[in-house]
Amino acid sequence: MAAKQTTSAIHKAVFTILVITSQLLYSQKKKNDTLKEESIKAISLYKKNFKEIIPAQTLQGEQLERLNSHSVADALRYFSGVQIKDYGGLGGLKTINIRSMGSQHVGVFYDGIQLGNAQNGLVDLGRYSLDDLEEISLYNGQKSEIFQPAKDFGSSGSIYLQPKTPVFKGTRKTNLVIRAKSASIDLFNPSFRLEQKISDRVSASFSGEFMQSDGIYRFRYAKKYPDGQQAYDTIAKRQDSDIRAKRFETSINGTLNNGSWNIRGYGYISNRGMPAPIVNGRFGGRGARLSDENYFVQANLRKKLFPKLETQLKAKFAYDYTHFMDTVRSQSIIHTDNTYIQRELYLSSSNIYSITPNWDVSLSGDFQYNNLDANLDNFSYPTRYTTLVALATTYQWNRFKILGSLLGTFTFEEVRKNKRPGDSREWTPAVFMSYQPEIIPELTLRAFYKRIFRLPTFNDLYYTNIGNTYLKPEFTNQYDVGFTYQKNYTNHFFKTFYAKVDGYYNKVQDKIVAAPNGSMFRWLMMNLGMVEIIGADVNIQAEMQLGKVKLRPLLSYTYQSARDISDPEDTFYRNQIPYTPWHSGSFSLMADYKDWSFNYSAMYVGERYDVNQDNIQYNYVQPWYTHDLSVQKKFNWANHQFKVSFEMNNIFNQYYDVVINYPMPGRNFKLILNFTL
Repeated sequence: MAAKQTTSAIHKAVFTILVITSQLLYSQKKKNDTLKEESIKAISLYKKNFKEIIPAQTLQGEQLERLNSHSVADALRYFSGVQIKDYGGLGGLKTINIRSMGSQHVGVFYDGIQLGNAQNGLVDLGRYSLDDLEEISLYNGQKSEIFQPAKDFGSSGSIYLQPKTPVFKGTRKTNLVIRAKSASIDLFNPSFRLEQKISDRVSASFSGEFMQSDGIYRFRYAKKYPDGQQAYDTIAKRQDSDIRAKRFETSINGTLNNGSWNIRGYGYISNRGMPAPIVNGRFGGRGARLSDENYFVQANLRKKLFPKLETQLKAKFAYDYTHFMDTVRSQSIIHTDNTYIQRELYLSSSNIYSITPNWDVSLSGDFQYNNLDANLDNFSYPTRYTTLVALATTYQWNRFKILGSLLGTFTFEEVRKNKRPGDSREWTPAVFMSYQPEIIPELTLRAFYKRIFRLPTFNDLYYTNIGNTYLKPEFTNQYDVGFTYQKNYTNHFFKTFYAKVDGYYNKVQDKIVAAPNGSMFRWLMMNLGMVEIIGADVNIQAEMQLGKVKLRPLLSYTYQSARDISDPEDTFYRNQIPYTPWHSGSFSLMADYKDWSFNYSAMYVGERYDVNQDNIQYNYVQPWYTHDLSVQKKFNWANHQFKVSFEMNNIFNQYYDVVINYPMPGRNFKLILNFTL
């Protein structure tokens, strides 16, 4: 009852804030303030004013709209070195794994502040729409910038989601975009984004989205015999993947003399089916239900105090409510009806000082509070206090750049019941460097080393009959060498060429795994695992002009050998770890002709093995590939832009599983209408 009352109160507060915000936007619309376009652009340009050593993989602007992607998870498939776990349909869980180090090692940052989940360490990327995003960036190791919060130094790999910043052309004071999406999986998905000038230095935005789908789609059920052969029995319909979700977001952005600030509020409410695996010929009516409500408010202030000193302050409060109910009622399966409430408070201060034009140092300090409540029996009700301190420096000497950082992480936990783990104090270093040869100025050579860890999650430590409070952190050691080549051409056909190649070696120590403890209904979390990863990433992009047609091909390829080297006595010793393909890649070709835009993309994931670990024929998972096609047409109507997009996904109707027994949709279609006022 207390959780419901709290949720109701939050609903009322959020509704009041939205009404006030809407009234403010419309009242300010009547004012005749003048705002130069450059002052708003300065906000986004200011965020990019740093010396980057390790380049990111980036998708931005129209690229995001044209990659046949519905969510952030779909767009990230086009990056190299990435594995997406997708349990099917719009309502299924979608998580990311970078270079086979585990999803909990990936930091996901929204507008510069990390999205947290102390309960299980996972961020469901299916919750985040592309409609309001300006850019998606992926960094291996960490962003090679020292003017950032200490938290940004604390992941093995990072995803940065940058929301759009309002930009007004000419004398415009209001921007309004209305979208409507419909798809063959009974999708109804309207959304809008409103942007408003408030003063010479301040702008605001408000967006909302509704999504509903029954999630029903056809799939082929394949029965596998012990010798590994498959016999396709039937074509069935996927059930339990329905979703009904609402998202709203509001922000106020401003510029200062030598600075900027912004405040952002976010809310996501959904009720969805969590589809069960297809086993023993059972196709539907067996999944779980998940109701969740996620809210956060965050703020950022960035200011140059003196010619050589700049500071940045960040703050965030997040509230997450989750109700998980397993609808299966069976003597062999324990029925689950659990409620969880997470609260997070985050504060950060970062400071950078320029000793010389080529030498900068920074000091950052963060504090984070996490709390978890649940309706479980004998639950620990944990609270975690985390303090992070990061000292970093970067130096440039002619064509050589180097960055070094040292991160200190200190944690303390309290519990109402049961035992708590001991205090944790860890210091972890990182070194990044790059060199640009004078004889080949288009070429940049680079390398980095980083040691970092991830703390056990609340589920790892405290989950009833499973958790283990004696768990150690899970460490990774990362080594990377690579090069980037970028050249512009002046001929009529070939305009630009970009190539990025990396080879890497990673080692995960004290990997946290679950093992049976007496029976299949009692499991224990242990530090047993060690994984050795050798891989290579390749990214190639180009821009060409063929008459009036602009062509932009993009190619990515990944090779990974990720082997379990935990125990020589294991039957799966030195076997490829589950769901990691040796080869994967994607190809995309964008073409523009006048008001027409075309996009073709192909995705390939090679052979791999399922979660049973042993690399034997019975656990073998076949490669899968998909082909997608889209076309867009822009119209001008009464000085307003109207855009129609049609997408055909999985053109050849391939039936495949990203996670075994969780079938993905076959051929499907989507129509998108986009109107700009």
